[in-house]
Amino acid sequence: MKLFTRLQLSAMMFLEFFIWGAWFVTMGTYLMKSSINASGVQVGTAYLSQAIGAIIAPFIIGLIADRFFAAQKIMGFLHLVGAGLLWYVATAGSYSAFLPAIMAYMVLYMPTIALANSISFRQMTNPEKDFPLIRVLGTIGWIVANLFIAWFAWEKGGELAITFKMAAGASLLLGLFSFSLPNTPPPKAGVKDISMGEILGFDALALLKSRSYLVFFLASVALCIPLAFYYNFANPFLNEVGVNAAAGKMSMGQMSEVLFMLLMPMLFLRWGVKRMLLVGMAAWVLRYILFAEGNGDSGIWMLYGGIILHGVCCDFFFVTGQIYTENKAGARYKSAAQGLITLATYGVGMFIGYFISGFIVDANILPEGGHNWEHIWLVPATIAGVVLVIFSVTFRDKQKG
Repeated sequence: MKLFTRLQLSAMMFLEFFIWGAWFVTMGTYLMKSSINASGVQVGTAYLSQAIGAIIAPFIIGLIADRFFAAQKIMGFLHLVGAGLLWYVATAGSYSAFLPAIMAYMVLYMPTIALANSISFRQMTNPEKDFPLIRVLGTIGWIVANLFIAWFAWEKGGELAITFKMAAGASLLLGLFSFSLPNTPPPKAGVKDISMGEILGFDALALLKSRSYLVFFLASVALCIPLAFYYNFANPFLNEVGVNAAAGKMSMGQMSEVLFMLLMPMLFLRWGVKRMLLVGMAAWVLRYILFAEGNGDSGIWMLYGGIILHGVCCDFFFVTGQIYTENKAGARYKSAAQGLITLATYGVGMFIGYFISGFIVDANILPEGGHNWEHIWLVPATIAGVVLVIFSVTFRDKQKG
């Protein structure tokens, strides 16, 4: 790959995840602490936008991007429209105005992740070597966005609406920049007969005939339920218990992602699929126990520990799961299988988690104000623990890589 192309793709990935990280982490705090004064259920409903976007994304990619228009042009258009929506979100003075706008935005944003990956892969001769070095810039973009929030103390000053404006500016920049990216024509141009099952990856349902993959698939959906608790309420929790510059502290989770991603190839060869998945599940249980028992004073080390475990949680379970899916699918179902597992986890699993987490939080509001966070965090810890036990007993697969 040429150096200029590598720099283009790196900048694209940086901006792609800078945009998301700029507002997603702190949206719950913004909704609960601003004049919108949202309830826990309303926060959960707002975060449903990500799951809905993940469910709708395959339609946009399969019906439009794969057949009619170059990927970089669609990506540019979606980000330009998204910039306008994000700016409107920043000025929305009520929940009734905020919710439909953020829902519409995520329906446009989620497909751009797949488009960014597609643009990258089409320029690579050795994706196994090149893609991680490009994709890591996305994680760095997320980190930088949250460090900006911490640096300017927007959480402390109650000025989080500006995070949406920052994201809007980055979205405008990426929208314009996308048109200069390497041309990535639609791979299925001219193909007339394509079923909805192919678009959504349902052809890969044949993989569920394998007992081991069925267990993994169901565990993946179930584990995304406790994951949603973290995305929804970790930032409001940390701010409520007095952690200064909480968004900046939470970026330690993405830093650990980078570290553990580098360690994964070695550990994967040594431990194999099942042990890697079990370690990832156990990390979710431990993280939520640390959140339940920690506090903003003498127990703050527990909160930091729970944040840093994000790398183990995500890399060891979700990245290992993607590799397992890739190897299990074979050439016939390769792309369809990745689409199906993404739809099931970030779509269905997260949808359930976002939906129920708000009710759990509202049920634990204290009379004197604030929340009983110990009770709240023990719920996802229990769910993750049950998944861990069932998976350890029922999953049987000797595959090592």
